[in-house]
Amino acid sequence: MATTTWTRRHILSLIDLTLGEYETVLQTAASFREVLSSGRTKKVPALQGQVVANMFFEPSTRTRSSFELAAKRLSADILNFSPGTSSLTKGETILDTAKTYLAMGADIMVIRHQQAGVPQAIATEMDRLNSGVTILNAGDGLHQHPSQALLDLFTLTSVLDPDNPRLELLEGKKIAIVGDILHSRVARSNIYSLTAAGAKVHLAAPATLLPKAFLQMVAQKHQDKLFLHWELNPALQDADFVMTLRLQKERMTANFIPSLREYHQLFGITRDRLKLCNPNVRVLHPGPTNRGVEITSDLMDDPHLSLIPNQVASGVATRMALLYLIGISDR
Repeated sequence: MATTTWTRRHILSLIDLTLGEYETVLQTAASFREVLSSGRTKKVPALQGQVVANMFFEPSTRTRSSFELAAKRLSADILNFSPGTSSLTKGETILDTAKTYLAMGADIMVIRHQQAGVPQAIATEMDRLNSGVTILNAGDGLHQHPSQALLDLFTLTSVLDPDNPRLELLEGKKIAIVGDILHSRVARSNIYSLTAAGAKVHLAAPATLLPKAFLQMVAQKHQDKLFLHWELNPALQDADFVMTLRLQKERMTANFIPSLREYHQLFGITRDRLKLCNPNVRVLHPGPTNRGVEITSDLMDDPHLSLIPNQVASGVATRMALLYLIGISDR
């Protein structure tokens, strides 16, 4: 387990995460990965007696299931929230819902919401009440998705050194992020984590999904490591890793692309296009995936090129690490 002391109560964004905190997450996730791969006993009593409330106000499969399994592996008790069958349908506010879970004894709240800022608002209220509850942002609107970016970081560094994943392994690596950048909280969080690690991040998308102002909107701190492209090939040239993103049609309020077919022709990741990359290139996708649109099925299912299964597996270990770290902070 990591030896660095963890003092952060909430994990809401990666904007101000320190290099030491990144390393602590990687080391802790590596320790839990060993637990998960150790035969039949895949459970530790780290959070025994604590209650984790998974409050997902927005649909989710991978993230919610990953957090639930992570909490179970840490021996925590779990409360699962479903908005369709909750008192929200009767007019209850989100903060009152959070207070209800507080009254039930929740120690950690994992929050996903379609509006940016909701996890922060709940964290602020929990702090105002001196509740001791810690908040973990599982994705809020177009803002941030910290756990996804951290599991991606763990996936990448684990590929480069399975025994000792660490930030320095990504120093100088070229990572292309391709797709719906504008609507992607995953892209925003990955920009912070990858540039902090010293990687050079190349964003590629149609101009409608990657406005010129994007560089000013995010990561001003690391602009020397962030590059924008409105054509695919420059982003792929000599890339070490390629992360493709889902077209988030549910967040689009206008016609950002002419058609899915045209998008695939211009920005879809195919085996032929990967010939521009480093010969050892690997591909990632945070899911869910529109097969044949963002990436071809043969690439997704190629064990030599695709890190998508690794991302899913890394998700449990990384989220165990995050729940553990905020679960033991100040306790």
